Amino acid sequence: MNRFQRIVFAGLLLLYALSAFLTYTFFIDQMALSAGVPLPETEISPLVLGLAYAGIVIVFYGLLGLIGSWFATRLELPGIYSLDGNFRRWFVIPLAIGIACGLLITLGDLLFSSINGFGRLVHPPFPVSILASVAAGIGEEILFRGFVFGLWAVLLNWLFKRFNRRSLALWSANLIAALAFGASHLGTLFVFTGSSTLNELNPILLMEVFLLNGMIGLAAGDRYMKDGLVAAVGFHFWTDIVFHVIWGLF
Repeated sequence: MNRFQRIVFAGLLLLYALSAFLTYTFFIDQMALSAGVPLPETEISPLVLGLAYAGIVIVFYGLLGLIGSWFATRLELPGIYSLDGNFRRWFVIPLAIGIACGLLITLGDLLFSSINGFGRLVHPPFPVSILASVAAGIGEEILFRGFVFGLWAVLLNWLFKRFNRRSLALWSANLIAALAFGASHLGTLFVFTGSSTLNELNPILLMEVFLLNGMIGLAAGDRYMKDGLVAAVGFHFWTDIVFHVIWGLF
């Protein structure tokens, strides 16, 4: 990671920390109300809570990002961003693909809503949805593309090295990271459906969550392999803006 890449990564990390601070300082009551989950009794002020979460973001995701960058170097991937890339690859392409993916997920949400036993998927309330799009775009890409994808890609690349199957190793790791990304949304399903085990969830709803989120994960992984973390974050952010912010308003 060169000096400018470190600056870019630090900027992403600070933006994520700022979104966490604003969310937990000013909108924690709104989030709890929309989820139907009462806030626990505590003497901690929202300001302190926001600062605490911002600090956790900087330390935890900063460490994951550094490890992910090391994985990317071992795999000869762009890492934070492609050094031979340009504005079109870092912004325009992620924007276009993100909008298209957001529209596909919206269509999928409409199609599944009549058969999943739950209805349309839940969105964060506005304007928290914007902050959530920033947080998910940065945090989840650092975690699932930088770290989870990177870890599995390094392991599988070492395993398949003698067979000269680097592409197979990368796409296998991308699939694993996409499945992990889908599984990370199960907690939200448990909260909103009141379920406590997988057996209690409607199989169609479960399939919908893994299918739609898996599609995002695979596309984000493709952007990450080609143009780096910045491109993956941009794609993820614009997908969430279309689905959670714009569609959420309707």
